[in-house]
Amino acid sequence: MVDKELEAGSRAHYEEPAYYTKTYQNRADDVAFYVRLADRYARRKSRLGAVLEYGAGNGRIALPVARAGHSVTALDLSRPMLDDFEARLAAEPEAIRRRVVLRHADMRRARLARRFDLVTCPFNTFLHLYTRPDVERFLARVRDHLAPGGVFAFDVSIPNHHELIRDPNRAYFCPRFRYPKTGEMVRYTERFDYDAARQILFVTAEFLPETRPKDSWVTPLSHRQFFPQELEALLHYNGFEVEQAWGDYQGGKLDRYSEIMALVVRLRSRRKGART
Repeated sequence: MVDKELEAGSRAHYEEPAYYTKTYQNRADDVAFYVRLADRYARRKSRLGAVLEYGAGNGRIALPVARAGHSVTALDLSRPMLDDFEARLAAEPEAIRRRVVLRHADMRRARLARRFDLVTCPFNTFLHLYTRPDVERFLARVRDHLAPGGVFAFDVSIPNHHELIRDPNRAYFCPRFRYPKTGEMVRYTERFDYDAARQILFVTAEFLPETRPKDSWVTPLSHRQFFPQELEALLHYNGFEVEQAWGDYQGGKLDRYSEIMALVVRLRSRRKGART
């Protein structure tokens, strides 16, 4: 049975690529992080390595990886984001266009019949895996798509207790801005509602056009909250071992002050006689 609340929370934020681009246009640290990972793990024996990116959206990270010389298969569930990626790709030189393949699919189910040196799942895409079966289905697909010796890299925000205890009835005001689709100024607020039993944070973004207040609208976003030790256990019991764990995109230590967790993991080797 489909949970309509979670379904909306996993799709609505990605329905307007222009708004998404404007919102995250200043994020650069994670882009540089994934380009470095591609340079490190996806180049072998002087050939250009292959990268699979889950949750590629409109190419904010995948396109710079391709510009760095890597072939990229960019997979996403949002048709509007992939359409925008395709339009952006059309403006790139032919050599870069040839390196990128777009795939519209659910990352829990997609089977691409090939393997990759580097599989990535950037910028909280992993947080749209709301249940243990979701996680297990997705990690099974990652295993299917990893080349021998390949690695899986992803980053997630670490649960912030300040957000989890916020009153869902209180609106948190953010700076007003010009909405890219209409060009008009809008007032913007957010509400936070944490479901502790399911470990899901529901964020509701509210948009109020200054000249048309009656035409306000909301955009939901749902993120599963994975605590670091919990995530390590999920990886372990799905056949992975952590190679690197950082608390930022520059290789900083993962500690109590970290706001994000960036991981590079490998398939765990099965030693003879080891328990499974």
